[in-house]
Amino acid sequence: MTAGPETQTSLIVLVLVCVLLALLVGGAVGYVLGVLRTRTASARTTAGLDQGARESSAAEAAVLRESLDRLHDQMRDLEHSRVSWQSRLHQQVDDVRATTDTLRRETASLATALRKPAVRGRWGELHLRRAVELAGLVDRCDFEEQVRLHGPDGAEALDAGALRPDLVVRLAGGRSIVVDAKVPLEAYLDATTSTDDEEREAHLVRHARQLRTHVDALATKSYWRSLPGSPDFVVLFVPAESFLAAALETEPALLEHAAARHVVLASPTTLIGLLRTVALGWSHAALTEQAQEVHRLGRELHARLATWSGHLDQVGRSLNAAVGHYNSAVGSLDTRVLVSARRFEELGVTRDELAPPRTVGLRAVDRRGAAPEDPPDRTVAL
Repeated sequence: MTAGPETQTSLIVLVLVCVLLALLVGGAVGYVLGVLRTRTASARTTAGLDQGARESSAAEAAVLRESLDRLHDQMRDLEHSRVSWQSRLHQQVDDVRATTDTLRRETASLATALRKPAVRGRWGELHLRRAVELAGLVDRCDFEEQVRLHGPDGAEALDAGALRPDLVVRLAGGRSIVVDAKVPLEAYLDATTSTDDEEREAHLVRHARQLRTHVDALATKSYWRSLPGSPDFVVLFVPAESFLAAALETEPALLEHAAARHVVLASPTTLIGLLRTVALGWSHAALTEQAQEVHRLGRELHARLATWSGHLDQVGRSLNAAVGHYNSAVGSLDTRVLVSARRFEELGVTRDELAPPRTVGLRAVDRRGAAPEDPPDRTVAL
């Protein structure tokens, strides 16, 4: 049975609809599969990125942890160093405190001792001797201590302390310099122990006044008149720079006042410079004396050489005279004695020939020391 045209048309439409539906379903399935594939790839990529990030974070965390450990170690070492340094600082502070206390006690003891005139005088003499040693002067050779001087008229001073300087420096050429070290220090010691500024200033003013009074008293002794040829001044030795500086700070004209009265104020530094100049003078004097001794020995040697040359010339003259007498004797022997002796040969008594003795010829000797050659004849040159 044959279908009609309507049935065929319906079948074609149905086939087309089925094909269209199949295409739609296929496209939808493909789209869904593509979306699923894309999501799967994205998930894989995200998982890989998360793994790399976790690994990188772990590495950075390890580096940070290592840095923190090193920082912790350094902080611990720094803390140990700080504790050790602080301990040493405390120890040093304690040592300084103990040293300061000891110095304070010793200073107080020294100040108490220096208030006694005998101790103060001995202390000044020790500083004076030390200055002399530093200057290079020899004990009891270029200087003398505690010398008792005589008055200008030659009589010894009756007062035990009137003309007894602490030091007499002997200069080259027979001159001398007198040094006195009896400096008053009571007021200065009072100033060092005072805690009130006004009281301390008053003590320093009194110290300068005491030093000025001592300068006037020293000037009246005129030590240089008891030492002929000595400079007309005396050196007042102040054992410490601070003693003189304190007096000059209060009374700046003290140096001019002392110089006008033939007194030279000298601190240890100044005195050492003065004494080194004296030592240099002794060295130059020794060199001059040695040069004079060399000159004297040269003149003496020259005179002795001249005498010896004269004696040697006399020996030469005597030798010449002796040679002349010898030649005369030889000639007399040859002409007077040997002539008769040779007749024994003629008579046949003997066959030995008598040779004449050799004479000595007088010849000039070369002054340069060359010996003359032997003459070809039978004479011997002298």
